[in-house]
Amino acid sequence: MSLQAIWAAGRPVLNGWLAIPNSFTAETMAHQGWDSLTVDMQHGITDYLAAVPMLTAIGTRPVVPVVRVPWLDLGIIMKSLDAGALGVICPMINNAAEAQRFVAALRYPPLGVRSFGPIRATLAHGADYPAKANDLVTGFAMIETKEALEHLDEIMSVPGLDAIYIGPTDLALALGAEPRLDPIDPRVIETIAHILARAKAHGLRAGIHNASVEHALKMVGIGFDFVTAGSDARFVAAGAAQTVSAFRAGRGEAARKAASGGGY
Repeated sequence: MSLQAIWAAGRPVLNGWLAIPNSFTAETMAHQGWDSLTVDMQHGITDYLAAVPMLTAIGTRPVVPVVRVPWLDLGIIMKSLDAGALGVICPMINNAAEAQRFVAALRYPPLGVRSFGPIRATLAHGADYPAKANDLVTGFAMIETKEALEHLDEIMSVPGLDAIYIGPTDLALALGAEPRLDPIDPRVIETIAHILARAKAHGLRAGIHNASVEHALKMVGIGFDFVTAGSDARFVAAGAAQTVSAFRAGRGEAARKAASGGGY
């Protein structure tokens, strides 16, 4: 299964985020029904040696493996693909030249400059992977800076670019607004709508990061094709906080009953 296949079926992609550098956490997330899971090597605490077993764990289920690389570094982009990623999200793409470098790293010649060595990709995606890799892989250029907004159409005109991905917090900072995953500032909301409209005009898929499922549904409703709706770290924190809060509240109620003679 690839992102392209999901889109061809007329469905948006529900993406989960992996910030915890652990294969068991990745495997647990993979069994929850996500369309794709992204290993975050930029702002998470995951390096390449942790990412590879996480990609292996994702492969226990029919979930599309995606990696957000730390930066526009052709080496780590190619290594992520060799490790089995079928999608790559690249941060801070600011202009057409950077978008061209990114696209070139995603594909084998003559379409690109990707070096041949799919050491795990053939295990994960079949012996015929090299022949189909250029069509399987999806590249997302992150649009999140003032410079990127100034060169938006140039970036989106780069041949071979599949999609863009919006990082709302960095985008907000670029606009002088409060960094929020689910934006409320009209400047950010209007800019997101503008980026989406330009992506559609260029025939590109569009993705965006969200803090809540409610906001993710709203983004799908306005036309986004790929929505992230939370991370493993946030789910652990939220679940733990809910349990602790419920326990503390229960203990407080029990103590009040005991004090009033009601017992337990």
